[in-house]
Amino acid sequence: MRKGILNLNEIKEKILSIKGKDVDISINRGRKKIDNYLGVIENIYPSVFTVKILNDEQLKNVTCSYSDVLCGDVKIVEK
Repeated sequence: MRKGILNLNEIKEKILSIKGKDVDISINRGRKKIDNYLGVIENIYPSVFTVKILNDEQLKNVTCSYSDVLCGDVKIVEK
């Protein structure tokens, strides 16, 4: 069965709805490199959004674009 395809506006609305909530984020960096983080969607901009990574060792932010989510390079699951 084919999964439903979202457009960029629907992706922006979904990310806006989970802003400030805990999420699991998986980023495909290429060449079998996948980074998994636990974080909070912090800021939303017209073409990108930032995720604040919740890690005991250090605090850092990751920036992702909506097109990365559309292509499947970034996967977000709400906790």
